[in-house]
Amino acid sequence: MQENFSLRPFNTFGVDVNSKYFTEVLTIDELKDAIRYSKEHHLSVLFLGGGSNILLTRDFDGLAIKLSLKGISEEDINENEVLVTAKSGENWHEFVLYSLEKNYGGLENLSLIPGNVGTSPMQNIGAYGTEIKDIFVSCTVLDLENLELKTFNLKDCHFGYRDSVFKQEGKGKYVILDVSFKLTKKNHHIKTEYGAIKTELENMGITDPTIQDVSKAVIHIRQSKLPDPKEIGNAGSFFKNPTIPLTQFEDLKQKFENIPGYPNGDMVKVPAGWLIEQCGWKGKQIGNAASHKLQALVIVNATGKATGKEIFDFSTEIIDSVKEKFGIELEREVNII
Repeated sequence: MQENFSLRPFNTFGVDVNSKYFTEVLTIDELKDAIRYSKEHHLSVLFLGGGSNILLTRDFDGLAIKLSLKGISEEDINENEVLVTAKSGENWHEFVLYSLEKNYGGLENLSLIPGNVGTSPMQNIGAYGTEIKDIFVSCTVLDLENLELKTFNLKDCHFGYRDSVFKQEGKGKYVILDVSFKLTKKNHHIKTEYGAIKTELENMGITDPTIQDVSKAVIHIRQSKLPDPKEIGNAGSFFKNPTIPLTQFEDLKQKFENIPGYPNGDMVKVPAGWLIEQCGWKGKQIGNAASHKLQALVIVNATGKATGKEIFDFSTEIIDSVKEKFGIELEREVNII
């Protein structure tokens, strides 16, 4: 247990705030001990994974617990499928690379997403036509009230777009300890139709891609337009892509004929990055915070000196301007602490 501990190394924005107490846990027993300590001393708790989906706006007057549970195990389901279980502290991209080295398919479109395995079900992370729910089998969680282990299956998690039970009715009630995925050993389902993957593969001279080829294409696309948190503080996409009624989209189309949209029944998903860019935010900097020059959806700690409040206020200005111009209210994807 450490006191007045800087959390700057544990959030990808690089915001310098302190936690009153800090500890790192490597086992479930250590995690239980830390939670018991917090209850005995009436301390609020902040769980830290990869730190890639949080914005720390203030010092934390409680106990920050860094979850560093590690390990990957496998169990054959049949000749074509394998159940792979990764503990919550495993780095997500390294886990994807592990599966590709084994030639296990299913995770390749989710390459280079920042963060750890434990937060992947919380967000139902997704990219290029794949979401966690497509390959998810179950996760083991620790119930914070009674410190008992529970298993959540696919149905229990109530997955939605960047959403799950862990962000809704289960928020603050559980800690995810490990996640199990059903991956393919052969007869892989290659997804290249979404986004720029097909174009990227053509540029690579590949006409019959493997899962490894798809991963390389995704990595190249992400690296070409998304900033590396190690070089400039950010949390990836700061806002969710809003979904609006078809009637509202058709009305907007009359005024903004180039507005992109992806219909889904009587709703339409509109790219948040396009909306933000149309409001003049792409590359714009106010103080120490900025919208990234290549991807307006990403807010960056431009100088390395931004406070969490500065970044939050910057995001509020973006939300207000998009609401004023398009009548659409953006929702933050990043968790605000």
